[in-house]
Amino acid sequence: MIRIKSKQDIAGIRDSGAILAETFVEIKKHISSGMTTKDIDDIAREFVLARGAKPAELGYMGYPASICVSVNEEVIHGIPGKRVLKDGDIVSMDFCVDLKGYISDSTITVGIGKISPEAQQLMKVTEECLYKGIERAVAGNRVIDISRAVFVHAKKYNYGVVREYCGHGVGFAMHEEPSVPNFITRGISPRLRDGMVIAIEPMIMIGSDEIDVLEDDWTVVTADNSLA
Repeated sequence: MIRIKSKQDIAGIRDSGAILAETFVEIKKHISSGMTTKDIDDIAREFVLARGAKPAELGYMGYPASICVSVNEEVIHGIPGKRVLKDGDIVSMDFCVDLKGYISDSTITVGIGKISPEAQQLMKVTEECLYKGIERAVAGNRVIDISRAVFVHAKKYNYGVVREYCGHGVGFAMHEEPSVPNFITRGISPRLRDGMVIAIEPMIMIGSDEIDVLEDDWTVVTADNSLA
């Protein structure tokens, strides 16, 4: 069931999102070659706790960390640990903040040092996909209008698009209806209404559409080891 948010709810989600955005600013101040992905997790967790909020991902379905940190060929759900960042890496950080029961969800991708032209273009196009989707996220449209905008733009560059994982509703829980795919689906697509809150999550890869899941049962990687 799609849950419509009141103006008060949206204000609470916006406050949660403000802390999330500030967390990313703090991470970007410190992220550098030589850090571990666990260092990023520590920064994120301590920053939100100091502001009276909680990292919503910690413990979710057994997830063992506060933030997802995915490097290079890792698409999503990378578990922070001993992996050391180095120049040329691209690092995607997916974070959810719970502030008094209101949950926000966002991702940023950061390049470490000098990154390749291929990585630069991937990051640029993925951000463009996000904004193409946002342009279509208006009441009266359908979810598929967002999906089509993301998919068509990614395929202009022959990039792979993840099909197994989607964007989603958010606000009262980390994952709510509706699902927001990054590809064009068949069947009736939900209509967008005032008061809906959604996370649009383009998951774009330089190579094919194929992915694998590592033995930790969380980390999703590109099947062909291409950048994501």
